[in-house]
Amino acid sequence: MKAPSAQHVLAVETATAWQSVALLQDERVLALAEQDAEGSHARSLMGAIDRVLRETGLGLRDVQGLAVSIGPGSFTGLRVGLATMLGFRAVLGTPIAPVPTLEAMAWSLREVNGLLVPVLKSRHNEVYWAAYEWLPGPVLHTRMAEQVGPPSSVARAVQGAETSTLFGDGWQAYGQEIRQAIESIGGKIQEATPEQQRPSAVSVALAARRRVESGQLPEVNIVPLYVQRTEAEVKFDEQQGVSALERRRERVAKKLAQGRRRVSREGADPRARK
Repeated sequence: MKAPSAQHVLAVETATAWQSVALLQDERVLALAEQDAEGSHARSLMGAIDRVLRETGLGLRDVQGLAVSIGPGSFTGLRVGLATMLGFRAVLGTPIAPVPTLEAMAWSLREVNGLLVPVLKSRHNEVYWAAYEWLPGPVLHTRMAEQVGPPSSVARAVQGAETSTLFGDGWQAYGQEIRQAIESIGGKIQEATPEQQRPSAVSVALAARRRVESGQLPEVNIVPLYVQRTEAEVKFDEQQGVSALERRRERVAKKLAQGRRRVSREGADPRARK
């Protein structure tokens, strides 16, 4: 995807139940098709793509670049979106720019100052989240990369921030729990507008264009960004009643303690080193 010259970019967002398809010419939106497609991305995505192309009078061969949201998010939705775009690339040779879903969501709040914390629902009462801020340029800076954990863990993102904007279906679903955790450490929250709560293919396209301009070219092999713990880890934590984050901290502390004891034994008894 060559960024400098005028080009058409087809973008899809299928990481959540809200499906979004957009066709842009540079940064101008030519067509946008959005709908609630929970559990039906495989049936509805091609129809949405066809609608935006017919609305603009363009065909797939008129598109110079493809942009796709790669997660984290719904396993099925991500696979459908990525497989569709990879199919277009295989047939037409059109390059793809993959964009992390949470990063694309931050592009929907380009005019908002302070820390941006997109939050999406995961499984087992957990959420995905990350933290970004806009720097002069404008440049989107990643303060904290994609995380997964219980809703209360989102509070880690806002430590040291004067004001944080939280948004996304994870925030809407677990807002009270997240708010309590953040306010317990003195954090201040402001909410995004209703239209900014959902991921958008427009933001996927804009983020893809900037990533290409900055030389962040996609690799040949593109895979979804799941950011997901295994089923065994989830079940173990549920049985123990301990959060994933706390469980990891306990494992690290245990290993450090074992290492200190081993060093202490070797220092006290030379035979332990044999």
